[in-house]
Amino acid sequence: MDFSSKLLENAVYEVSQLPGIGKRTALRLVLHLLKQPEQRTENLSTSLVDLRGKIQFCENCHNISDTTMCEICANPKRDSALVCVVEDIRDVMAIENTGQFRGKYHVLGGKISPMEGIGPQNLKIGTLVDKVRKGVIKELIFALSSTMEGDTTNFYIFRQIEGLEVKTSTIARGIAVGDELEYADEVTLGRSILNRVPFEGSLRQD
Repeated sequence: MDFSSKLLENAVYEVSQLPGIGKRTALRLVLHLLKQPEQRTENLSTSLVDLRGKIQFCENCHNISDTTMCEICANPKRDSALVCVVEDIRDVMAIENTGQFRGKYHVLGGKISPMEGIGPQNLKIGTLVDKVRKGVIKELIFALSSTMEGDTTNFYIFRQIEGLEVKTSTIARGIAVGDELEYADEVTLGRSILNRVPFEGSLRQD
């Protein structure tokens, strides 16, 4: 792709580094920005710089937050004894959109995947186990995607807390095997949480 401007080429290259964005799409987006008022481009660049420089992670659940404690964890109406274990912020957003869950979350930051070099030590599993040991959590809901990596992560955590005074459950299989939570419709996901099953039972069924 030939460019008449090095500035244009650099902008297209940077935008094309985003997932799912090829160079042709990047070019359309950059040319679109050039047609917009300059203030709109400045607002976009400022928001991205602020995102990188000011974003925090909740000290309790590791969710993305503007403060040291996210709004969910700081909400006294949420049930601290009920914790939903998810992969990342997209899953928190998907579950919150159902309006069916009133507990809190624990964001792992990924799933165990030897093929990608991701082991338990790379995830926020240790802090989850520590919270269970303190006895505050009465039930853990495993809400990772029903993939081999998700099931492996669920089982690893289950083994780490085995013998501790905590109930473990997993979302019902209304979510198809291999599906990611963020793509599930709100009704299906909401029912999967409400109709969750004991984790040990899910192991026997598999």
